[in-house]
Amino acid sequence: METRASTRFVRISPQKARLIVDMIRGRKVEEALSVLEFTPKKAARIVAKTLRSAVANAEDTKNVDVDELIVTRCWVDEGPTLKRMLPRAQGRATKINKRSSHITVIVDEKQTGQS
Repeated sequence: METRASTRFVRISPQKARLIVDMIRGRKVEEALSVLEFTPKKAARIVAKTLRSAVANAEDTKNVDVDELIVTRCWVDEGPTLKRMLPRAQGRATKINKRSSHITVIVDEKQTGQS
């Protein structure tokens, strides 16, 4: 039975977060957490926290073996963008987009014997 966890309105651009999410998709949970631990990106800490939340949800709500969990699906959606202006020379202004993300991680038990 699959279990999900999501983190919403995270102040990191979806493009940067998707790089990290692509690294853990399809891996075992313990392997994914070790990959995230040694990835020197801000998004890695956020995705690791979401992954640990999904594992805790699975452990709490369903009778599953945590060692057999794999990251079946994970994705990053775009959240709302904060629009800011930066003053420039000669009275001009430049628009700055401060993007946010919604991160979703789904874990499930590994199906043994099925191929």
